[in-house]
Amino acid sequence: QVQLVESGGGLVQAGDSLRLSCVASGRTFRNYSMGWFRQAPGKEREFVARIGWSASTYYGDSVKGRFTISRDNAKATMYLQMNSLKPEDTAVYYCAADLRPFYSGNKVSSQDYAYWGQGTQVTVSS
Repeated sequence: QVQLVESGGGLVQAGDSLRLSCVASGRTFRNYSMGWFRQAPGKEREFVARIGWSASTYYGDSVKGRFTISRDNAKATMYLQMNSLKPEDTAVYYCAADLRPFYSGNKVSSQDYAYWGQGTQVTVSS
């Protein structure tokens, strides 16, 4: 059974940084592409970033240049380094994982991901 557990959220001020983590279990982590999404109150879930099984990366326009996605296969953990945070980054952040291994394409729809974590709240005050 695949499990994803996020951590690292919190309350910060505009301009600060945070690093989110997503620990995966239940299968061979290094073989699967993964992503980060976020959802603010009253809004749809939004694509943030994706990292391929081969470590290729892809970002949503709203975070490009400020956020960095990475993975540590030895620790079965994916990260999201968030710099220069803005109040509009306030949301619950979710990690998600592909159903099948070795897929390298970019997926920006939440419907294309099979597994989800429980989310971690990020609040950025102005």
